[in-house]
Amino acid sequence: MNAALHPTIAQLQNSSLTTVVQQEIERAILAGEYEPGSKLIEATLAEKMGVSRGPVREAFRMLEEAGLVRTEKNRGVFVRDIPIDEAVEIFDLRAAMDELVGRRLAENITAAQLKELKALVDAMEKAVKAEDPHAYHLLNLTFHDRLVEMAGNRKLTEIYRKLIKELSLFRRLNLADGWLMPMSANEHRQIVKAIASGDADAAGRAMFQHVIESKERTIENDLRRQAGLADAAESAAAGTAIELVSSNTGARKEKDKDKEKTKSKEGPSRGKR
Repeated sequence: MNAALHPTIAQLQNSSLTTVVQQEIERAILAGEYEPGSKLIEATLAEKMGVSRGPVREAFRMLEEAGLVRTEKNRGVFVRDIPIDEAVEIFDLRAAMDELVGRRLAENITAAQLKELKALVDAMEKAVKAEDPHAYHLLNLTFHDRLVEMAGNRKLTEIYRKLIKELSLFRRLNLADGWLMPMSANEHRQIVKAIASGDADAAGRAMFQHVIESKERTIENDLRRQAGLADAAESAAAGTAIELVSSNTGARKEKDKDKEKTKSKEGPSRGKR
């Protein structure tokens, strides 16, 4: 007969499982497998990952703390859609953090780290040529995460990762426009060049400016999306109005036909009298 697990051991096993579940759901959200606003169904995810609903429920709580999902009472859990004004605030914070990262890397980067960054930029440029925004997006996330990690400040890395996860939607949408990928890749190449030069001011400036450019692109893209949604809503409203008018016209025509039929029937009967 198997001995019962010690409560502490059972708690550790459950905690580890919850972390795995949380990381998998987070990965799927950041990769765009679950769109902003989409509902995450506890039972479906539990079945998909072969776990009970408890770890999924706890993973939802962790993801809400990380700013990736929101819980609505009596409705469920949804992938969070970050409003544009909040995204702009995060970009401003990120710009200041990236400037510090650039300065530190220019002073301390190793040859092996520099080689890794150049390889990532090469891979991004291949994704640009292949017109593969999904691959580019994932490489872009890795590139920036490694830059911060290489700076060696654990607290900065922790804060940065939380902020960047919340921005994942906007960053992915920005890169969905193929013409932006070459611009982004070129900016990455310039960042690595500035870091390699050992010029702290130039490296900090390159990273700061890259984030500011991303912020401006985000604002422009959001304005275009909002205009597109407004146009679509206007077209839908116009289409509904046309259908309504057409329906009313058709109803009037049918009514007129019925009247004509009634008159034609009544005419001969009057004549016989």
